Amino acid sequence: MYTDVPAVEFNADLLHKYNRPLPRYTSYPPATELSADFHEVDFRAAIATGNYKQTPLSLYCHIPFCESACYFCGCNTVITQLKSVADPYLDALIRNIEQMAALTSDRRPVNQLHWGGGTPNYLTLPQIERLWAALNQHFTLADQAEVSIEVNPAYLSRDQVMLLRQLGFNRISFGIQDFDPQVQVAVNRIQPEALLFEVMGWIREAGFESVNVDLIYGLPYQNLHTFRETLTKTRALDPDRIAVFNFAYVPWMKPTQKKHIDPATLPDPEAKLEIFHMTIDELTTHGYQFIGMDHFAKPDDELAISQRQGALHRNFQGYTTQPESDLLAFGMTSISMTHDVYVQNHKSLKDFYRAIESDQLPIAKGVNLNRDDVIRRTIIMELMCQFRLDKTELETKYHLSFDTDFDEYFAAEQAELQALEADGLVRSSPNHIEVTPAGRLLIRNIAAVFDTFLHRQQTRQFSQSV
Repeated sequence: MYTDVPAVEFNADLLHKYNRPLPRYTSYPPATELSADFHEVDFRAAIATGNYKQTPLSLYCHIPFCESACYFCGCNTVITQLKSVADPYLDALIRNIEQMAALTSDRRPVNQLHWGGGTPNYLTLPQIERLWAALNQHFTLADQAEVSIEVNPAYLSRDQVMLLRQLGFNRISFGIQDFDPQVQVAVNRIQPEALLFEVMGWIREAGFESVNVDLIYGLPYQNLHTFRETLTKTRALDPDRIAVFNFAYVPWMKPTQKKHIDPATLPDPEAKLEIFHMTIDELTTHGYQFIGMDHFAKPDDELAISQRQGALHRNFQGYTTQPESDLLAFGMTSISMTHDVYVQNHKSLKDFYRAIESDQLPIAKGVNLNRDDVIRRTIIMELMCQFRLDKTELETKYHLSFDTDFDEYFAAEQAELQALEADGLVRSSPNHIEVTPAGRLLIRNIAAVFDTFLHRQQTRQFSQSV
């Protein structure tokens, strides 16, 4: 049992040394390993023969529409102000829900439900109710389920907030990114300070159990002073969780960034590192616990409690307190994850609609996991969530069998682990690895040791590890 989580330690020299593009490990193998050679018949076969009868479910609905483009965004979105486009999408989305529900037992409880995007509150009140009714018709929400939604404050109404809570949503997340007006204009995300506090007031009035806000450092015109002001105002909002993401400027992948963001306005790498250091100090000094990667939570938040108990998990929806679940995802570009198969739906509306109209699962690509993939996934997720692993605990917790000594199984990784230990990022003993406070900020680098796909991937598609 884990009783304490050590303080995170900022070491600029180590951060410089290890900073490189790496997967975020919301899955393993990473989503980059999904192949178009995988087809619907493969997924149906995996579901039919897999061990998917008893485990709980996690559900995800993707709402791709946004009224305007945020220039920092890397999500798969459809920019339009024409609200009527949501009706045909909901028709197809609900049909996709029906397809997936038919493949699994209606007795499996849903422990986690999330609506993401895009902008889920793009939907009107009747559209929200329609989608909610469809999900509840085909699946059974557990009493203590995490039911969450992402919203854009600029387009949110009090009526939407109240309806979401009335329906059963108990967690909500919204992006602030930065309070500074100049930064907001530069990234086309205009949301005045008064609006953000009004929205938080509605959320608290409605009685949501947990509120998360997102910030981004590395945006145009940011500096140490302006971002400190953003952190001060964010703390005044008093959210339960704060995610502070590193802006990835990748104009070769995101034409919108190339068109609208002048690289000369971006803080240089040294300035970004100073902002990151200050952010850690500010949040941990004022009562937030560093969960990992870029997430912070109050000590009494269920994420922090779960991590201290060694029970934290991670999937495409981020950190969660729920037990290992099969993730079924609905809508364009969404990714489903079962024990040994991942699939992603088509990324374009046209292809998504075409598949649904043909009564086919809208699968664009996928991957089958072998036994080694499952073992490595377990190791990586345990490190990402708990910052430690022990062979005996893994065997008990996940019924995982190495059929050999742990260190022998990972003999090829020992040299890299020894290098990390020499730099003070991990402490190891036979069949055991402990991440040090300095290593917590470089957890992606530590997890990458166990990634057998990394050496043949185009790493430019990943964000920097710090």
